[in-house]
Amino acid sequence: MRVHGFDPHTPSIARVYDYLLGGKDHLAVDREIGEELVQIYPGVRDLVEANRRFLARAVDWAADQGITQFIDLGCGMPTEPSTHETAQAVRPGARVAYVDTDPVALAHLRAFAEHGNDAVTVAWGDALDVAGVINAVSPGIDMSAPVCLVMGCLLHFFAADEARTLVADYAAALAPGSCLVISVSRGDGSLADDYLSVYSGGVAKAYNHTAEEIVSFFGELPLVPPGVVSARDWHPDTGEMRSAPLGVGQMIVGVARVEP
Repeated sequence: MRVHGFDPHTPSIARVYDYLLGGKDHLAVDREIGEELVQIYPGVRDLVEANRRFLARAVDWAADQGITQFIDLGCGMPTEPSTHETAQAVRPGARVAYVDTDPVALAHLRAFAEHGNDAVTVAWGDALDVAGVINAVSPGIDMSAPVCLVMGCLLHFFAADEARTLVADYAAALAPGSCLVISVSRGDGSLADDYLSVYSGGVAKAYNHTAEEIVSFFGELPLVPPGVVSARDWHPDTGEMRSAPLGVGQMIVGVARVEP
């Protein structure tokens, strides 16, 4: 697969995440720093798996509420189960738009999602450009109708004030009856500091938000019970390994409604 616009010598957020999830769409440079991160914090693989499971449960919940449109913002590489697979299992014909800036991720997503599925679109979009993202997904998503916006493992790449503003701006662009799905990783202690230092220096600048800051990202939006909790505690299914400790790392998650 020939992909324009990427540097094979620079780690990618999407490809490093894919490596940590046990995927196959990564390069040597991604595996190198990914393994360094695992050596610092071995529990990171369980952390990203807990996030993947939460996102699938949240999308399933939104589809069960009657939502038939989904935007996966900063989606990264294709994962199993994907957003469109999960949504369409509940709502056949559900429309899904994947949005990212990574050219390799976009190429893989197009190959994975668009072939034979005209309800799925893949678009380039910078999460900071709310109007640009809305315009990019508009061919497949009707913004006048309810949408489930997924912001998985995205907001720790923004300072707290910026993250709060970003969520508020996206919420303002969504129709009543929509929802936002948010997950943010964080950690405590020197291991978390070491992990963040290596990640920020080698992949992308990341912030270690406090649990209180993560709660504040939702602003005044009403939260779906049980509120803002760890990934494993949000509507856990019988397959969740809730008893397995994650150590210093946490994946803090929540789902909020957009009301009139």
